[in-house]
Amino acid sequence: MEDEVVTTRIAIFQKKEIRKVIYKNEWWFSVIDIVETLTGSVNSRDYWFKMKIRVKNEDGFEPSTICRQLKLLASDGKMRETDCANTEGIFRIIQSIPSPKAEPFKRWLAKVGYERVQEIEDPELATKRTRAIYKAKGYSNSWIEKRMRGIEVRETLTNEWKNREVKEGKEYAILTAEISKATFGMTPSQYQKFKGLKKENLRDHMNDLELIFTMLGEASTTEIAKSKDAQGFADNKIVAKEGGSIAGNARKDLEGKTGKEVSTSKNYLSKPEDRKRLK
Repeated sequence: MEDEVVTTRIAIFQKKEIRKVIYKNEWWFSVIDIVETLTGSVNSRDYWFKMKIRVKNEDGFEPSTICRQLKLLASDGKMRETDCANTEGIFRIIQSIPSPKAEPFKRWLAKVGYERVQEIEDPELATKRTRAIYKAKGYSNSWIEKRMRGIEVRETLTNEWKNREVKEGKEYAILTAEISKATFGMTPSQYQKFKGLKKENLRDHMNDLELIFTMLGEASTTEIAKSKDAQGFADNKIVAKEGGSIAGNARKDLEGKTGKEVSTSKNYLSKPEDRKRLK
């Protein structure tokens, strides 16, 4: 569908994460994330709310008219509707934010928009850029390969859900939670708390084994859904538990053989001492 939200990513501006999503074949950015980055506000949602009122009173312009509510991954691990704007809209919003960071951010935003045009012409560029970002953050090549493979496995699963009449958003989140519970004994939001994460991407802080068992759970779910021809949310919820259980049983078997738990509260690459322990 033309208006379908295709995929979500995390962009980085001066070490700050900006959530973005492809909508109608272009990047749309989280307004809240941009406000926080440019203003340093401790309550970016409140800043954005007051800013909309101020701009309307001063300029007669309503920022909400250039925004759309799109679903992005929230700090609790759930997909939630968030005010987003495309590159043109963000430029307009930035004009109303008094910040010395505005000009470099505009240049960064223009570059991201240009890269998206390139990715449309050559989709392989998106994969290459993702690898380069992980490499720049200090991830090892072997970890990057697993993470990239995990992204492919995840996209294969969500495509399967889509074809089997599972609704994107809430139902995807519930099924993902079922797989995670069966695999690790924790939902994604519980896993985030276990690792002490807030807005960070959970999978970017998993070690090799955590990524491998995540992939196993999701790949198993995909295969079972195909073999059973599961249709609709209820059927696929059962399949999600079954697929996750395959990974969960394998995890328990490994833990029994090694005497070590697969799930760890350590965050991959979060601190130098953690990096040493994870090697």
